[in-house]
Amino acid sequence: MLSRKLIVAMVFFLMMVAGGALAGGDPANGVELSIDCADCHGDDGLGDEHIPRIAGLDAADLLKKLTDFQSGAVESEMVDFIEGYSEQDLLDLAAYYATLPAD
Repeated sequence: MLSRKLIVAMVFFLMMVAGGALAGGDPANGVELSIDCADCHGDDGLGDEHIPRIAGLDAADLLKKLTDFQSGAVESEMVDFIEGYSEQDLLDLAAYYATLPAD
């Protein structure tokens, strides 16, 4: 059986890993930046049958997707929508959408 210290250490580690992706992003600023995103993804970030859900995605995963779109590493029409966003803007958007429920 796992010792109490090991369990506490594991919980602490998981909290650090999960929170690390949000550490660089400001969800409150992400709310303001998300106004343009809502035109396609909806106010709730759930998208529809043609537009993917971004609500509830892991912040680090969403940030990777956004930076890949912006850099052209992944070819997508998204490049037009996030052109001009700073790295901090993308962090803030990812942090915000990670806070939304996925359903």
